Amino acid sequence: MDRLRDPHRQRYKYRLLPASLDDEELARTTSVSASAHSLQTGSSDPAASHSLQTGGSDPAATQSLQTRSRRSFRIALLGAFIMVLLTAAVALFALGYGAAAADKPCDSPTRGFQCHPDIARFWGQTSPWFSVPSEIDASLPVGCEITFAQVLSRHGARDPTAKKSQAYKATIARIQSSVTKYGDGFTFLKDYKYKFGADQLSDFGRNQMLNSGIHFYGRYRALARTATPFIRASGQQRIIESGDKWAQGFHQARVADGVGAGNDGFPYPKVLISEAKGSNNTLDHGLCTAFEKRDKASERVFAKFLASFGGPIQDRLNKGLPGANITLDEVVHLMDLCPFESVARTDGKLSEFCGLFTKEEWRSYDYMASLNKYYSYGQGSALGPTQGVGFTNELLARLTGKPVSDRTSTNRTLTSNPATFPLGKKLYADFSHDNDMLAIYNAIGLYNATTITQARAAAVFIMTSESITRMYVEKMKCGATAGQNKELVRILVNDRVIPLQNCGADKLGRCELNKFVNSLSFARGGGHWDKCFV
Repeated sequence: MDRLRDPHRQRYKYRLLPASLDDEELARTTSVSASAHSLQTGSSDPAASHSLQTGGSDPAATQSLQTRSRRSFRIALLGAFIMVLLTAAVALFALGYGAAAADKPCDSPTRGFQCHPDIARFWGQTSPWFSVPSEIDASLPVGCEITFAQVLSRHGARDPTAKKSQAYKATIARIQSSVTKYGDGFTFLKDYKYKFGADQLSDFGRNQMLNSGIHFYGRYRALARTATPFIRASGQQRIIESGDKWAQGFHQARVADGVGAGNDGFPYPKVLISEAKGSNNTLDHGLCTAFEKRDKASERVFAKFLASFGGPIQDRLNKGLPGANITLDEVVHLMDLCPFESVARTDGKLSEFCGLFTKEEWRSYDYMASLNKYYSYGQGSALGPTQGVGFTNELLARLTGKPVSDRTSTNRTLTSNPATFPLGKKLYADFSHDNDMLAIYNAIGLYNATTITQARAAAVFIMTSESITRMYVEKMKCGATAGQNKELVRILVNDRVIPLQNCGADKLGRCELNKFVNSLSFARGGGHWDKCFV
């Protein structure tokens, strides 16, 4: 049996990821900002944030071209050098920021969580964010400039939900009260003390969001040096705090870059959207009655798959813990505790819970989480994508600069007020939940060409549940020298370019803005919202 070695006896060898980047990481980080720079010129207490609480062969030509090329190269090189200085400055700040940054050597702003990738990338929606390799070049194409960037982000890592926290604690207590003998690899359970709270952002999650703001600034530096992001957050505390930490990271990177010290409006204003029952909120579902009261097909699929892969695990655990009589649900509880425990540690080691399961079992666990999401909020749910229509229409308004046209979950009081829904901004940041983000992905149609079966076989994290972490929407202008000046749209999920569907995407996964807008007929047409109240 290829079980993981007991973490008590295992010393993992991994390098401390420096905040100053190696050549490969630097190239990835500066590819957008440096290229854009060549084409255009140009305390931190989150509680203090101001909130808006509202419901070609000519020799001469050749020489000229060579001159321009050398000049562009020098400017790009200068941009890369500035980025090195920026990253180093942020690193120095992080060293003084506190234990949260210093104690998390596995995590970095540009690459995310890099320890134990054969395990940590298969924890479903609890997998820490990591930069996914892109099959399509994610850098800024030559001759283009970014004119707009939107991030839609999940909150940072959190404690278990209140319901799950009670269940985990009860499982541990029952095991400890009923086991007659602890087998090899299980002895840590004898004295294990459950220490998690419920629902709130963890220290690791706070640092994740700080790093996320730094990462966003670095990628869109050409815009971010002069543009302040417009920020919204759904009204749950961990979402609000995630937005605050993200803004703090963005601001720190800006100050380290030599701009924004004391004069960039930080703490930035933000709009909080209530999650109270009956509230119109495009970042938190709850209005669609038929969806909220739906038959939970996802639970049946989840239970069926759990029975198929969890039975052998259940037998093995009960042999190692005689008297425990562990159920299938409790198998999941013990697996769930692996990621929660691992990211809470400060030594970079895996939790002892992780060693109770094989690598193949972790892949099944990950796929089980994806099944649950797919049949709850993805194409496997009749009204799942409908829950993402409101935000999709808000995104279209931002991309086109036109008022929001939507009859679903948008809050017209907010979207009709330039103070709470400004158009014409260059940078936007919204903070939400993983379930709502998956609904938005499907309303946009990002994964229409991928089946849930293909997702299991995909080694590039096409649609697995951990991808519900961070989406970047970019608008760029290209071909200005040819008089075309096309506006193109590109979407990245966890740094991976997702080729756009049904709009004639080019080889770089981009669509012309007007074609992208036209392709979103599902959202523009209301996305079956009328079926919510049948």
